[in-house]
Amino acid sequence: FERSIMGLLKLNELGYGAEGSGLQLDLVYNPIGPFLPPEQSALEAKYKEELAAEFGIQFNSLFTITNMPIKRYADFLYKRGELQDYMELLVRNFNPSACDTAMCTTYVSVDYDGNIYDCDFNQQLAMKLKNRSSTPITVHDILSTSDIMEKKIMTSNHCFGCVSGMGSSCQGATV
Repeated sequence: FERSIMGLLKLNELGYGAEGSGLQLDLVYNPIGPFLPPEQSALEAKYKEELAAEFGIQFNSLFTITNMPIKRYADFLYKRGELQDYMELLVRNFNPSACDTAMCTTYVSVDYDGNIYDCDFNQQLAMKLKNRSSTPITVHDILSTSDIMEKKIMTSNHCFGCVSGMGSSCQGATV
């Protein structure tokens, strides 16, 4: 914690996060346990108030991100006997409004071999974007991203992480 505070103070000294400086300083919050992040704008206001009062720290934005139930985090939850409960939490809090702004609708990720994925999480799970004959699509198969915009998005249970509560993406809440 102390090193994080020192790092933020150093960035503030250089002008990051200062109003009118043009130097953006954004913070990211993701829960340390199996629960959804709080509402982003309220949490941002609270963080700005507390960090300014306690340490004199300024920042531009705070983004909330939901922990995805994949790889290490899924393993962590499984070992603690919490994976099923966390998945049920995500499903119970499914927000249809978040589907329209989920990153898989406008974003692609490409691996070192040129394979294309709907999102970073699908890349981590090796869920490649496929053509009609179920063959993976690579950057060598398309001329532009418009060639893949109508492809079926690859989905699985982890997708509830992006469409639960206020939604989640690399830019924070989506709803």
